[in-house]
Parts: sequence; C-alpha cells; structure tokens
Amino acid sequence: MEIIYACIMAMFGAVFGSFAGAVAWRIHQGRDFVKERSECEYCHHILGVNDLWPIASWLFLKGKCRYCKKPIGKKTLAIEVLMALAFAASYLLWPYGFATVLTVILFALWLVILVLFALLFVYDARWSYLPDKLVWPLIVLSLLFFVVRVFDVGQTFNDALPDLLYSLAPIAGVYGLIYLISRGEWIGLGDVKLGIALGLLLGWDKALLALILANFIGFFAVLPALIQKKLQKTAHIPFGPFLIVAGVTAFLLGDMLIKWYVSSVLGV
Repeated sequence: MEIIYACIMAMFGAVFGSFAGAVAWRIHQGRDFVKERSECEYCHHILGVNDLWPIASWLFLKGKCRYCKKPIGKKTLAIEVLMALAFAASYLLWPYGFATVLTVILFALWLVILVLFALLFVYDARWSYLPDKLVWPLIVLSLLFFVVRVFDVGQTFNDALPDLLYSLAPIAGVYGLIYLISRGEWIGLGDVKLGIALGLLLGWDKALLALILANFIGFFAVLPALIQKKLQKTAHIPFGPFLIVAGVTAFLLGDMLIKWYVSSVLGV
C-alpha cells in the first residue's frame, strides 16, 4: 500500500509540476493564470486534453508542440519529473508522521509549499528573478507551517520564539548580510526572502545544512560550464533553484544526513 500511495502522490506531483510550468509563464507574461487556458508559447494554439498529460504528452510528442512543431524544451519535462519525485518522496519520508490531525495539516501545507517552490524554481531558472507575488505567499505559508508545528509538539510561543530567530540566521541572515555588504550586487533580495521561508520550514540545523548543500549543488552545477568556457566567471547565476533543491532535500533527509555526519565524520 505504501508503494501504491507513493505512486498516486507521484501522479499528483507531475500534474502540479505541469501546472507550475504553465503558471510561471503566464505570470511572467502578465496573463490571467486562473481563467486562461494553456497554450503553446510559440504559436499560441490552445492545447487540448491530449497535449496536457504530464510527462506522457511530452514523451509522446517527442518534446515538440503538436501544432507548430517547435521544441517544448526538456525543462518542462524536468519540472514534471522532479515534482513527481518530490511528492512521492514527501509521502515516503514525511518526518512528522500522520498520527494526528495537525500532522496531516502540516503535510497538506507542505504540498502547497512544494508547488510554490516549483513555481519559483521555474521562474528563477528561466528569468533569473524571484517575484514577490510568489515569495510572499510562500513566507506566509511557511510561517503558518511553523505555527502549526509549534502546536503539534506542544511548545509555548515563548519557547518557540528563540527557535524562530535561530532558524532565520543561517540562510536569511547570511544572505541578508551579503546583500547589504554588496548592495545587491552579489545576491538578490529574493534569495534573502526565500531564506526566510526556508528557515521557518527547516529550523536552524537543517537551514544550515540547506545553505551548505545549496552551495555544493551550485558549484558542481556551474563548474562544467566554467571549464568548457560556456559561462563567464562574472555571469549572473540564479541561485534560487539551488536553494530550493537543497531546502527540500534538507527537509526530507536532514535528520538522516546530520546524524550520519555527527556519527561518521565527527565520530560522536
């Protein structure tokens, strides 16, 4: 049954991955992402039902528009696959269990947050920008997640307040300081705001892990292009996608990774 549920979650994840790709484009174009139907970015033909099956339609059409034959792009397939994996992994690796109503609420909030993560991932990867109309709802939902988690573990807000402040320090604090020192030259304010959301979700220890992972992922992702001289050292690299991947990894696997590091590396 666990595998069946995970597969169902993967299907929902692929659907929301497709949704995220379409909505990100509409937001960038200033289009109504609620009322308008999906269309090809090139020929603007309204897409039919057979064009909108997540993953399957891309594979069947060989990554091209059915109508104008222009390439849809591998990034469209990638976000659908990544979201399918993220939803399935979230169910299988959910760190809070499903024993209470509050833990189920936390899981539902997390899935919505994942969709916002996907939107921001696509937007920043394509247009190197994290729009406030997506970041602020993410911060609000992350704060709500923090509050529900406080209730779930039986903390008082007096006890939770220091945890809140510590959680903001690793990513939002560090990036905020870099932003101020560089006057926005080295890092964007959107990354600082994204760091606030990640801190609320992760806690200080996993937020620190996410910061380290994001820099490792970014380094190894960019290194081949630098070696092949396809990318200049002074080029602007959108860092949001690396933060998001690192944040989701730290949320789902953080306890395991930290425990491994403490026992295997530090020998404690």
